[in-house]
Parts: sequence; C-alpha cells; structure tokens
Amino acid sequence: MLKGALAAVVAAASPLAPAHRFHAGIADISHNERTGSLEIVHTYMAHDVEALLMNVYQRQFDMTDPDDQAVVRKYIDKQFWLADKDGKRIPLNWVGVTVDTDSLTVFQEAPGTPAEKVETIHNAVLIDFLPDQANTVNFTAGGSLRTFGFSAGRIEISVH
Repeated sequence: MLKGALAAVVAAASPLAPAHRFHAGIADISHNERTGSLEIVHTYMAHDVEALLMNVYQRQFDMTDPDDQAVVRKYIDKQFWLADKDGKRIPLNWVGVTVDTDSLTVFQEAPGTPAEKVETIHNAVLIDFLPDQANTVNFTAGGSLRTFGFSAGRIEISVH
C-alpha cells in the first residue's frame, strides 16, 4: 500500500506527468492576398511540447534558443505537411516560433501558393506522443472556412 502511494506521488511529481487532462492543438491555414503566401499558424500547449522534447532528448529546452527551435522545427516538419493533388508535398518555410507560459505558436508559409492547391493535410503533431491528442485545422480556401479534426485514428485528410 505504501509503495503504491509513493509511486503515485513520484509519478505526479514527474516532469512527464500530464499537467492537464486535455491535449489539443490548433492550426489555421489561409492565403495572404498581400504576400501571396499560404500561411500556417500552429498553436500547441507549451507543456505538451516540453514534455515531448524532454521524453525524446532527456533535457530541458529553451524555445528562445535558435538551436532548440531547430529541434522543434524538425519535429513539426516531420509531423505536419500539406500535399497537392499529385501527392507531392508543398514546401513549407519556417517563419518562426513564439512561446509563453501556456502555448507554443509556430509560423510557417508556402510562398506563392494558393490554398486551392492543397489537396491533403497531414497533422500528427504530438499524436505520436500523446495518444489522446486532438488537433484541429481551420482551412480557408476560396473564401470558405472548413474545419478538420485529427486524432490517433485520423492523421491525414483530403480537403476536397
């Protein structure tokens, strides 16, 4: 009994223990008429991203450090992508990242790419680490907003 109680206390104190019961992310994809770029803005719970990085690399990360941002970039590039009707990935440029106590926001763009070029969205960000992660993508194309849900059982969606 005491061992079980001690294990529960240790697990609760662990930096990998969930600080909340709901794991969610949101991404907005839209075309910027002024720049001609397709813009993607992702927002994830900072604690979840930090827990993932700690689990994989066994160290703390500082999201203001360009080297640590590069690790996040590599992960996002692997877990999130867009493809055209031929299944070819649309190149996404990394614009930057901001972080506060609650959230991590990632900015990407595809210069000279209209939203209508997107056929498939693949979003597995944090789903590989948190099986109950739910990601929402708001996709604006042709003046119309559509919302898609991504989960462990659904990481890729055709938008047409």
